[in-house]
Amino acid sequence: MSDFEREQAQQRAARIAAFREELSALSAEQVLQLSEAQALAVSSHHQRLLAHFRQTLDIDADVRARQLSLGMRLASLFGALALAAGLFFLFYQFWGLFAASAQVAILLGSTLGSLLLCHWLQRRDSSGYYARLAAVLAFVCFVLNLSMLGQIFNIAPSDKALLPWGALALLLAYQCRQRLLLVVALLCFGLFVAARLGDWAGWHWWSLAERPELFMPLTALLLVPQGWDQRRYLGFAACYRVMGLLYLLGPVLVLSYWGGGSYLGWSTGWIEAFYQTLGFALSGLAIWLGIRRGWSEVVSTGLVFALIMLFAKLFDWWWQLLPRYLFFLLLGLIALLLLVLLLVLLQRWRRTANGGAA
Repeated sequence: MSDFEREQAQQRAARIAAFREELSALSAEQVLQLSEAQALAVSSHHQRLLAHFRQTLDIDADVRARQLSLGMRLASLFGALALAAGLFFLFYQFWGLFAASAQVAILLGSTLGSLLLCHWLQRRDSSGYYARLAAVLAFVCFVLNLSMLGQIFNIAPSDKALLPWGALALLLAYQCRQRLLLVVALLCFGLFVAARLGDWAGWHWWSLAERPELFMPLTALLLVPQGWDQRRYLGFAACYRVMGLLYLLGPVLVLSYWGGGSYLGWSTGWIEAFYQTLGFALSGLAIWLGIRRGWSEVVSTGLVFALIMLFAKLFDWWWQLLPRYLFFLLLGLIALLLLVLLLVLLQRWRRTANGGAA
């Protein structure tokens, strides 16, 4: 059994549930009436199929099971973060009580032990929750390993540590299908690339936050799902797209109000005006592209950035000029106008889709 097979079975179970609801609605509307033999055959087939999925692949076959599964995922995520934080502070609390040789042994043992635990749980945990939790712990142990070994042997901090951290997070993410670790890996790689670009431009890697444009080349993450099929990994393609947009729109948002951090040789006012205009254009492009390709996460990210930039600009214009009640009333009216605009676009989209279907 593989996680990919389990995800396919889970999707099949969701289609069965949707089919049953639609068939019930069509029957009530007297559009489609199956004979008793046909209805019994379909129902029996679905019951056998769902029973097989439950027994062999441990799927969530109904709404209640899916709700419980969601709760288990949230508990697993919270538990992983809490245990990781606890492990981190445990190391620092008692670290000075051990000799250097014992410290090295503890670091290596915790890293190798957590990796072996993750591998062992993945082979025996059909649900995957415990394996994902162990994967987060293994990553935290590895981060502690490198950082604290550097302190023991007085090694200067370096951005190069981000590369092995990101590599391990990426491997664990794909091995355990853990989206949290994928995001962590993309953050590590993004910081590493920005630090290297800053170093080549003559900036110390600690100062990379002072040059937001260094993060913009990471927009190439948007292309990863196009060139590397992610269908076997649920939600991974969305992570790449959202992180790619964040590496693009985040610096644009910062530079639209802090032109002094740009490499452009213009005046600060012109730089900020340029990035404000670019931010609205890129947000609109992201919304359009997300709607066209059916990428809901891209639409949401573009819309959030567009709203942030819009209301930040309105704050600059009106906060000092208008009474507070009038300012917020105007914000409410603008929000209503945006709602009407989106509703009109949605209706036009539906008419276009219906015309295409016809």
